[in-house]
Amino acid sequence: MIDGTQLRLTNLEELNLSANLFRNNTISFLEGFSSLKSLTLWNNHLQGSLDIKDGGRKLELAHLEELNLNYNLFSNSVFASLKLSNLKSLSIIDNQLKGSIDTKDVDAFTNLRILDMRNNEYLKDFVIQKESNASSNLEEIYLDDSHLNTNILQSIGVFVSLKTLSLRETGLIGPLPNQGWCDLRNLEVLDVSENALEGMLPHCFNNLTSLRELDISGNHFQIPLSFAPFANLSNLKVLSSDENKMVMELSFYTSVPKFQLKFISLSKCITSQQLNLELPAFLYYQYDLRYVDLSQNNFSGIVQTWLLENNTKLEVLFLRGNSFTGPVSLPPTLNIKLSSLDISQNILQGQIPTNMCSLFPHLRRLFLSKNAFEGNIPCCLSDMKHLSILDLSNNQLSGRVPEELITKSSLTILRLSNNKLSGNVNPMIFNAKGLSSLYLDGNNFSGEMTNVDVSTFEFPPSLTEINLGNNKFYGNLPRWIGNVSFLERLALSQNDFKGSIPMEFCNLNDLEYLDLSENNLFGSIPSCFSSPSIKYVHLHENKLSGPLPIAFYNSSSLVTLDLRGNNLTGSIPKWIGTLSSLSVLLLKDNNFHGRIPVQLCTLYSLSIIDLSQNMFSGLIPSCLGSLTLPMEGNKILDSVGSGPSLTEDELNGKLNVNYFNPNSYVEEVIEFTTKSGFYSYGGNILAYMSGIDLSCNNLTGHIPPELGNLSEIYSLNLSHNKLTGVIPSSFSKLQQIESLDLSYNNLSGEIPNQLVELNSLEVFSVAYNNLSGSIPEPKAQFETFIENSYEGNPFLCGDILHKSCSKTDSPSTISTVPKDKGEDGLLDTYDFCVNFLVSYVVALLTFFVVLYINPYWRRAWFSLIGKCITTCRYSNVGNFLAYRIFRQYV
Repeated sequence: MIDGTQLRLTNLEELNLSANLFRNNTISFLEGFSSLKSLTLWNNHLQGSLDIKDGGRKLELAHLEELNLNYNLFSNSVFASLKLSNLKSLSIIDNQLKGSIDTKDVDAFTNLRILDMRNNEYLKDFVIQKESNASSNLEEIYLDDSHLNTNILQSIGVFVSLKTLSLRETGLIGPLPNQGWCDLRNLEVLDVSENALEGMLPHCFNNLTSLRELDISGNHFQIPLSFAPFANLSNLKVLSSDENKMVMELSFYTSVPKFQLKFISLSKCITSQQLNLELPAFLYYQYDLRYVDLSQNNFSGIVQTWLLENNTKLEVLFLRGNSFTGPVSLPPTLNIKLSSLDISQNILQGQIPTNMCSLFPHLRRLFLSKNAFEGNIPCCLSDMKHLSILDLSNNQLSGRVPEELITKSSLTILRLSNNKLSGNVNPMIFNAKGLSSLYLDGNNFSGEMTNVDVSTFEFPPSLTEINLGNNKFYGNLPRWIGNVSFLERLALSQNDFKGSIPMEFCNLNDLEYLDLSENNLFGSIPSCFSSPSIKYVHLHENKLSGPLPIAFYNSSSLVTLDLRGNNLTGSIPKWIGTLSSLSVLLLKDNNFHGRIPVQLCTLYSLSIIDLSQNMFSGLIPSCLGSLTLPMEGNKILDSVGSGPSLTEDELNGKLNVNYFNPNSYVEEVIEFTTKSGFYSYGGNILAYMSGIDLSCNNLTGHIPPELGNLSEIYSLNLSHNKLTGVIPSSFSKLQQIESLDLSYNNLSGEIPNQLVELNSLEVFSVAYNNLSGSIPEPKAQFETFIENSYEGNPFLCGDILHKSCSKTDSPSTISTVPKDKGEDGLLDTYDFCVNFLVSYVVALLTFFVVLYINPYWRRAWFSLIGKCITTCRYSNVGNFLAYRIFRQYV
């Protein structure tokens, strides 16, 4: 019991009991708090209804104006349990509200101004009664992230005082109605984003003359390029219409809009690919813009300077992902407000304008990536005192990097990846104060990375990410990297580094991502290499040897272990089962042997396994079928930070844009063989990918039927082993599988016809086994498979194989020699006859030559022939006389 009288808090007006473990029986005895005006109970274990008593009778909270019940388990009955006539704000976010809520449920709250029921995913409807006590006073309604009926828009008009209506992601579909919501003439904020609304905006939209903020993004609206439906909304300041469709009008609209926007976002609007669009004309009449995002559309032509000239207070301009061409032209006038400029992913060319540094002196973020800029990096960028993020990646820039750009600038993130930059990299640049991320990968930097005296050289604690991959560095790995103690991500792949992995790397206790792949490193992996933070290890395509190091033992944070293409030996140790977070295990193309350990089955996060091209033997563990192969978000590195958030400073009447800076440009990419090809997986695709590859080993025994329980698997490859027995019919349960390869084994029996139920199957092979009988019916995906999916099985029949099953002999009587081998047999008989005849002639000639040369052998030969002839003649005469005597006596 919480007793306010004993605590002498009878005059208390605000009570916050949030983030505790209170239950209903605790809260039900709040004594002595009759003066409360604000009560916050969010994030407790409260459920059902709320019954608060004071000494056995119901506590009268007559003065309570604000009640926060967020993040509990309250049900619909909570409304009936609250008798709070003076309540002005009720927030019940993320509870257990279900089914339908009626406005009669809140009629007791006659002074209610704010009703917030967001994130109640089981809420299906908000029934609005025309006769409702709450309808006249309610000013703000929030129903986001629920599942509502679109009819709510027709009946919402009864709330005549409504100023804010938020229906984000509520399952609304179809066109907007022409009544109801259009009558909300006091409405100032409307959010219907992330729904499935469609069509043109109705004409009654112009009735919302008080509207200041409008968010219709993430729908299927058709928005005319003139933005005529918004023209009369004179108070409109914020317009967000991302991910809709911009269309051309049938008639040309020339009116000047009445609004002056501060914030406009029109990114990812679907347009016809054949339609080369210029910037919407109404923007020419805007003079107070602070934030403009026109990204990822089909706007073309040159980058217009009037947008910057007309809006001297513009802070953010995003034009990325369009089709702007030509060199960049900048306005002649100074703009001291512009802090973020993004014109990446266009077709811009020429050199980067050097006057950009003087025209935008307060620029903080500059993104020019994925264009065709060439020439050198302007030195003036080093003098921009406020510049913190510079991205010039994926262009044609050449020459050397101005050292001052790193050492003397205010940069925190510098990305110069995938250009033609050259020269050496001086370790001194890593001493730049404030620098957190440096990306120089994909260039022509070369040379040996010299060592530094770490006793006189201190690396800044801000440096957390270095990517020098895909260059031409050589020599040993620099030992001084081990002294960059706060380093979290290090990529040195695709160079020509040699030697062993330095023991100093073991000092990187904060390291979570390491990529040393595709170098010439040799020796064993250091046994001390066990960073407590390590998550992603890529050492593939080197010359590393020895067994799996015990360094990884008990690395509970390890997510990806990629050791493909080395000379590692031994068996997979049993401690592999201690890697509780392991999701990707790639040991392909090594010299591992022994049995596949059953401890792999205990790794419940495991979703990608590649043990191919080794010497594993024995049976396939049946417990692999118990793996759930879950969709794992931790397979992905933190992605680039996205979009701004918009807040309103009501005190000063200003809109503030809060930015999310990029977290990282290092992307986790996994390479895996599937669908008869070698594919790279990254981003969200990697999160969903799952597969097992045990091919090219010495595995024996039957295929475990339990593998049919891998219902989430996309790829299964057991080819090139010594497996026997039948194909399990349980494979018909692999409903997500896209690639199934069982070729080059000793499997027998028939192909289960149930496999035709695999509707996602794209690649299928059982070639070169001992299968018999009819191939599966040519329907669904099996209609797409051709003869090479079944070749090398002489007892199989079917139309695809040009072999009728009705005329096929049984396996017991049919020749075991395939057709092509029978033809080879005929050719072998012919060759034998020719060779025998030639050999006979040669032997006969040799015999006569010997008789001719050696007279002794010649006399002996003819003497032998004479005796044979005499003996033969006497024998014939004797046989004749005997025959005559016999005839006389018969």
